[in-house]
Amino acid sequence: MRDPLRTLARLALPLAALLAAAPASAHKAWMLPSSTVLSGGDVWVTFDAAISNDLFVFEHVPMRLENLVVTGPDGQPVKPENAATGKFRSTFDVHLTKPGTYRASVANEGLFATYKLNGEPKRWRGRPEALERDVPKEAADLKLTQSQQRTDTFVSLGKPSATALAPTGKGLELRTDTHPNNLASGETARFTLMLDGAPAPNVEVEVVRGGVRYRDAPGEIRLKTGADGSFSVKWPEPGMYWIGAEVQDDKATIPNARRRAAYNATVEVLPQ
Repeated sequence: MRDPLRTLARLALPLAALLAAAPASAHKAWMLPSSTVLSGGDVWVTFDAAISNDLFVFEHVPMRLENLVVTGPDGQPVKPENAATGKFRSTFDVHLTKPGTYRASVANEGLFATYKLNGEPKRWRGRPEALERDVPKEAADLKLTQSQQRTDTFVSLGKPSATALAPTGKGLELRTDTHPNNLASGETARFTLMLDGAPAPNVEVEVVRGGVRYRDAPGEIRLKTGADGSFSVKWPEPGMYWIGAEVQDDKATIPNARRRAAYNATVEVLPQ
């Protein structure tokens, strides 16, 4: 007969590991392409988009696609097709008809407020133009946070190109000094984190390989940008990786608000 106390002790170890992993994997936004590097003259890629606790697993909420923009190799917008949003994920297709690199992006912006009304704490989230309408004038201890969130991923048909990768100059973004569709395990890639078009120094960056659900520890790589905003990643093994960073400052475009700018991207690292 099995010893029940010994069985419980064995179960407690993976449970403790999962609990320790939870903060590192909590509520990550991501887009995941079915392929990142393709060949041929007329191909399709399907993208999944979600916000989840387990990276690249649909178990929390879908990412909304209202602000989805797909940029083609010539820098012009490409219309996504077959877009749909379900309970746990959104999905869309992109028809790759021109050689080069495509970027799929979802950039969201909003305003978050906390205040007290008759001594009771309240919260509000919405568009800036709705603030005066929705939050009473008698609200006390009003605190505002402007949120900027950008999610990117990249696919290339044939030889990778750079036009679609150009930063927009708004919020937190990634300048891809190493092409994101030219990554291999054991090699080192260099990127630069940009904030409003300028290098963002001393920002913490998190890099996580997919498959966290099946590991006892998340195994994240934690880095910090240098004075020039750059950081380098040596890829330990092949797989799909999530890169994320966040900045909080007082450079909101809304009066009396602080800003929270967040960025994440999904890239594929191939075997050498």
